[in-house]
Amino acid sequence: MKKINYKTIAKNVIDLEISALKKLKNSLNKSFDQAVEAIVKCQSKIIFCGVGKSAKIASKLSSTFSSVGSPSFVLSSGDSSHGDIGSVNKKDILILISYSGETQELKNIIQYANRNKKITLVGIVSKKNSLLYKSSDIKLLIPDVVEAGPGNIVPTSSTIAQLSIGDALAISTMNFRKFGKLDFKKFHPSGSLGAKLKTAEDLMLRGNKIPFIRENIFMGKALKKMNKYNLGVLIVINKKKQTIGIISDGDIKRISDKNHNIKNLITKNIMKKMPITVNQNILAAEALAIMNSKKITCLCVHDKKNKNKTIGILTIHNILNANIQ
Repeated sequence: MKKINYKTIAKNVIDLEISALKKLKNSLNKSFDQAVEAIVKCQSKIIFCGVGKSAKIASKLSSTFSSVGSPSFVLSSGDSSHGDIGSVNKKDILILISYSGETQELKNIIQYANRNKKITLVGIVSKKNSLLYKSSDIKLLIPDVVEAGPGNIVPTSSTIAQLSIGDALAISTMNFRKFGKLDFKKFHPSGSLGAKLKTAEDLMLRGNKIPFIRENIFMGKALKKMNKYNLGVLIVINKKKQTIGIISDGDIKRISDKNHNIKNLITKNIMKKMPITVNQNILAAEALAIMNSKKITCLCVHDKKNKNKTIGILTIHNILNANIQ
């Protein structure tokens, strides 16, 4: 029996799908711009629907849109004719996805959308002569592609193209709305993605957990406070409660080696001036990178409006315990 070269098959599949994406890229026209503009102006919901493999693509795209700030849900093509079509309201955008554009289950939905002229119908379809293409307010035509596998019958290249144009719509919408990392974080509080999007404010110690010390305090008292908080640092503040310096356990060790009477020294004479501070909205991963580059184990987190006011302290242990690397 001849041995099958699976890697060759895999490479052929990938090559066909890459070719499909290149065709899609070159086919983009003003209809794509119209779709993006309709979505960003939409004051209601973005509704996706498809049948078969296209339904799976619709589900993924709906999830993507919801995660980037465009409320969306998936309409079941099978249940739509049994009352669920009532969930589609005026001013909604209805995005139907179909290879043939003639799928029986979609015909009632197309007719409903056409009767309700305030519903914007967007068709993602591969056949120009189809009912879906002709009935859509905005037509996103997927070019003819070669499917992977024997007989050119398994939805592969075409579904990749459907997914890609949907992702392109979502990212274009994000860019228009200036939807950034902090916005994205609101919809992804958990999991590895949620961890990557945690900010200094999410992880920092605050309030009475911050080891503040006045600038004119004897180090004997300061050392007791450092031992009490067990963070290896003290944040030195002035009468106005502005941060003016930082004392680390490393600083204390170096000075102790030179001066055995460290307890009689004053905090402002030992502190390092101008400690490194970060904004409360900085990503924890970025804060970790700063710590690694500066070879330090903590950062002062400052108020948005006042860099001299420390509102939290972020330690390397806070970050690593949140599984951020």
